[in-house]
Amino acid sequence: MKKLLAALIATTCMTSAHAEGITEFNIGILGGENAQDRITSNECYRAAIEKEIGVPVKVFTPADYDGVIQGLLGGTLDVAFLGASAYAKITLTDAAAVEAPLTAMNVDGTTGYYSIGFTRKDTGITSIEEAKGKIFAFGEPNSTSGFLVPASELTAMHGDLKAFFKDVPFSGGHEQTIVGVANGTYDAGVSFGDGIGDWAEGYTSGGFHKAAEAGLVDMNTLVEIWRSKLIPNGPFVIRAALPQDVKDKVVKLTDTLAEVDHACAMSVNGGDLKDYVPVEAGFYDGIVEARKFQDAQK
Repeated sequence: MKKLLAALIATTCMTSAHAEGITEFNIGILGGENAQDRITSNECYRAAIEKEIGVPVKVFTPADYDGVIQGLLGGTLDVAFLGASAYAKITLTDAAAVEAPLTAMNVDGTTGYYSIGFTRKDTGITSIEEAKGKIFAFGEPNSTSGFLVPASELTAMHGDLKAFFKDVPFSGGHEQTIVGVANGTYDAGVSFGDGIGDWAEGYTSGGFHKAAEAGLVDMNTLVEIWRSKLIPNGPFVIRAALPQDVKDKVVKLTDTLAEVDHACAMSVNGGDLKDYVPVEAGFYDGIVEARKFQDAQK
């Protein structure tokens, strides 16, 4: 009887959602760590949305950032937590494609993070200047902290980076950069962190924290050699063409996630956070302009 009642409730919920023209809902997860880890980290969030809107919810883990970007632009993905540069690419391509209502607030109340240059302790490199002539890895072209911001700031400091460094390869993502530097594939590189807490733990959240928590790297073998200006935390985006009722439910669920299920919010965020908060007007204007300039140089 209980199973029958549960089935009837599920059917009722699904019928209600279908009435809104939605038969499925898809979450896109940016690259930077292996696909299974991304799926596992977001399972609690996927299940919560599925329960809330009453239709099947799936997680998609494209190989690169552009897979998520194109999925949102093409309507095959419905929500994603993006970096600011990926969001800028979407808005510059189609300003009406997504809405960006929320961003993460760090445990100290700030809403930004840093691109951090790093190397192994045993290289003897202690500054970005001492990395001259070395192999320096970026993450991937659509990453804010893995390419857009560090490439811009370091170019302003040292000119043509292909001339300053021996080579500037793309590793494929933050995890690949961190592991690649740790095992000697690259002399140095950039990843990201909120800069809060202990370096030994990869700070409180970010790429280093994820890698350290997963046991992929011992942070005590690495050293920070450069830090960018503060970068705005990336937005939670939702496809604008979705029915308003569905958008309202998913945004509210996300907005309250850190209060209702803090462990889930930490898993999704890749480390601790205080809350999800509304995005203020103009929050990403600087990144959009930087992205526009970068794209114009190609």
